[in-house]
Amino acid sequence: MQDALLTDVRGNLRDEVRAFVRDDVPRQLILDMDAGKVSYPREFLEAAARRRLLGVRFDEKYGGRGLGWIDEIVALEEIGVLSTSLPCLYGLVSIVGEALNVFGTPEQKDRWLRPALEGNLTVAEALTEPRGGSDFFGTTTIARRDGDTWVLNGRKRFIVGAEGADYFLVYARTREDAPSHESLSAFIVERGPQVEVQHVYGLLGMRGGGTGRVYFRDARVPVENVIGGEHCGALVFNQMMLPERMTSAAGALGAARAALEIAARYSDRRKAFGKKIRAFEGVSFKVADSITLLDAARALVETAARAIDAGEQPGRVRRLVSEAKKFATDAAWQIINHAMQIMGGIGYTNVYPIERFLRDARLFTIWTGTNEIMNLLIQHEYYDELGMAAPVRDVEADAPDADVEGEKIYE
Repeated sequence: MQDALLTDVRGNLRDEVRAFVRDDVPRQLILDMDAGKVSYPREFLEAAARRRLLGVRFDEKYGGRGLGWIDEIVALEEIGVLSTSLPCLYGLVSIVGEALNVFGTPEQKDRWLRPALEGNLTVAEALTEPRGGSDFFGTTTIARRDGDTWVLNGRKRFIVGAEGADYFLVYARTREDAPSHESLSAFIVERGPQVEVQHVYGLLGMRGGGTGRVYFRDARVPVENVIGGEHCGALVFNQMMLPERMTSAAGALGAARAALEIAARYSDRRKAFGKKIRAFEGVSFKVADSITLLDAARALVETAARAIDAGEQPGRVRRLVSEAKKFATDAAWQIINHAMQIMGGIGYTNVYPIERFLRDARLFTIWTGTNEIMNLLIQHEYYDELGMAAPVRDVEADAPDADVEGEKIYE
């Protein structure tokens, strides 16, 4: 991000996060996570909390900074240079915090949001189920009311942070006599004997983030743990998709930027045929394409952030957030591939972290809604906007035969 575009607040926040990334995240932690020696880096979240860097969008009285999305994406990009697992765990505080911040009661915020921002409690979102990922409203986890408690039964999988989470945001079906969009509820479920976590996945990348399965076996949840009201899980879910996708988009920018910088520096030192390889168009044009993709992605992510902060029409916000997630993650994947191509064989080894970035980045276009789902949302919201807005000018009429009878046939 160009320094000239940053306000003092955003510039200071960026510098704080850069100092945290530089000074408080040991190289060995990243290596051990990727090697499977660390299954959940709680100390990373505690270190970020000590600097008041978790959930910077949330109210100061709960431990945040009272900033906006336009600020948080700056922090997320800087955290993104740590690749994927650490930025994802960092983003989870923003994601689960969103449900509490928007829908939670003051008591719920005091009990769960504040400790998460202070680094005293860790969080995970139990969303995906074995029967499907993108088909969220096909949820089969069931919650049955029993007096002052709900009894949950079901299982979730691919839950990032499951290994170390103190509590989960869980979606479950709470009635069978209504359409799926009106039959789900969101719960805060605290870890306990009836919540079983299995750390079972061997992952291509994104290692060390505690990804696992979560089983709920007659897990009793007090009624006061319902977020947003009974049977209102769809409202919570739709709101949650904003931080889900914005954290993915902004984090991807950091990973792409880091890979590009490594490759560009390499190309300015490595020589072949008597020249630095940056002198060859096959290399320098990949750098140019990558810079362009990165700047365009960053601009789109910032546009989406401003739209959220400005409270723009929900459909437009959904479209822009979906575009930002799709474009930024696609761009990151392409930029990281360019970086490996620029570096050649050495980029395919673990002498440089490009191979880890590549493994991690493959998940970008799959999680928090696949990019194919983003396409569905983008075109749907666009058609809705098109139907509501009158054209500024009837450009369709600006053709010589626009009024010829019998030519414009639609059925």
